[in-house]
Amino acid sequence: MNPEIHPDYMECRVTCSCGNMFETRATTSSIHVDVCSSCHPFYTGQQRLVDSTGQVERFERRRRRSRG
Repeated sequence: MNPEIHPDYMECRVTCSCGNMFETRATTSSIHVDVCSSCHPFYTGQQRLVDSTGQVERFERRRRRSRG
């Protein structure tokens, strides 16, 4: 690897729009994100599960009625 072409790797503070902050390492000193693990619905348990089977059945019923 050529040492002159790689950027410096430094301490970085990540700030979320919810107010959560943590430190990591990156090529920039600060990063602002919209969603983090503290506020993302998947991690907080607020995730809405989509019943795709029910949606397909409703679509098929409507399709049969319109043909019929």
